[in-house]
Amino acid sequence: MILFWFTDENIINKMIKKFENLKEGTKIITIWGPLPEYLPDKVNFPYIINKIPLKKAQNMQEQLLSIFGVKCVDFITAWEFAERYTKSIGSPEIKNDRFLTIIQTLVIWINAKKLGVACGEEIPESIQTYINIMKMHFDIDFEYLLKE
Repeated sequence: MILFWFTDENIINKMIKKFENLKEGTKIITIWGPLPEYLPDKVNFPYIINKIPLKKAQNMQEQLLSIFGVKCVDFITAWEFAERYTKSIGSPEIKNDRFLTIIQTLVIWINAKKLGVACGEEIPESIQTYINIMKMHFDIDFEYLLKE
C-alpha cells in the first residue's frame, strides 16, 4: 500500500510510470484528488484508492462520475461532497463551514456543468439561489463561471 499525496505534475507523471511496475493488487491511496486520468477502485472521500493495474479513464467526465459514484452530478451530490471536503479540512469548531460548503458546492456543480455531466440542462433552483446569495450578500460572483 502506498499513500500518495503529491500535486506537482512532474512528480505525478514520474510516479505513475513507476506505479505501472508495481505488483498486481498494490493499492495507491490519494487524498482529496485522484490520480490524473485513472479510475478509482474505491472512494471513501477524502480518500481515493487505486489498485494496480491502474484503469485508464476515457476522459475527465468518466473519472469525475466514477469518483462521485453517480450517473450525473446534481445539487445533492455536489452538496454532499462539498460538505465532506469542508469537514475533512476543518476543525470541529469551524464557524464558517456552511459558507465554505456553499462555495464548494457551487464550484463542484459549475465544473460538472461545464464538463457536461450535470443532471439536466437548467440550473437547479438551489444552485441559482446560492449564486444569488453569494452575489447579493458577499459580492462573490459565480455567474461568470457559467458563461466561460
